[in-house]
Amino acid sequence: MKRVLIAEDEAAIREFIVINLRRGGYDVVEAEDGARALELYDACGGDIDIALLDVMMPNMDGLEVCKQLRSRSNYIGIIMLTAKTQEMDKITGLMMGADDYVTKPFSPSELVARVDAIYRRVSMNTNQKPAAADIIELGEFKLNLRSRSLTKNGRFIELTQVEFQMMEYFFTNHGAALSRTDILNKVWGSEYFGEEKIVDVNIRRLRMKIEDEPSVPKHLTTIWGVGYKWIV
Repeated sequence: MKRVLIAEDEAAIREFIVINLRRGGYDVVEAEDGARALELYDACGGDIDIALLDVMMPNMDGLEVCKQLRSRSNYIGIIMLTAKTQEMDKITGLMMGADDYVTKPFSPSELVARVDAIYRRVSMNTNQKPAAADIIELGEFKLNLRSRSLTKNGRFIELTQVEFQMMEYFFTNHGAALSRTDILNKVWGSEYFGEEKIVDVNIRRLRMKIEDEPSVPKHLTTIWGVGYKWIV
């Protein structure tokens, strides 16, 4: 069952989202505020594939809900619903673990397409079963494609499903300069029509997890005018 949790305090917008996602084949769980969203998530036993979170909500805002959900699961897909004026909230949400954001107002087709893209990734990460030998070792790092985990000098590094896919792409193309478009197409899909800066924010988040000095990265380096490269 494809299950989506929606947290949106404006009833008309919430109803609009629910109708279109149900038409798209999703089972929808509704919450009118952030606190209720977490209650429903826990009541479902975490059996939620994707959460759509409005940034501005009473009782608990969407950014805090995002943080709480990500602390509960690295695999749930999280999409923030933001207004055009909430530029900093978009970045903050991504840094807290969101996978994507959709700016209001949005069309039904755009929303469902973005949810579908996230669901495909979540489903792939849940069901993919590589061979036991699928382990990539680069220097002090070991990427295990079976358990979908990363270790550095034996220390486990928690990754979201987006971060894991980015690391897998870098590890299988180490030493090659990958453009933002390359990364966007590989991780978010060729049909994604969001902004490329989502790549930059996720790179910042990855560096905070894997680099000894994130401000002076040794492995995940910037290739000015091109994109990024993984250096062993």
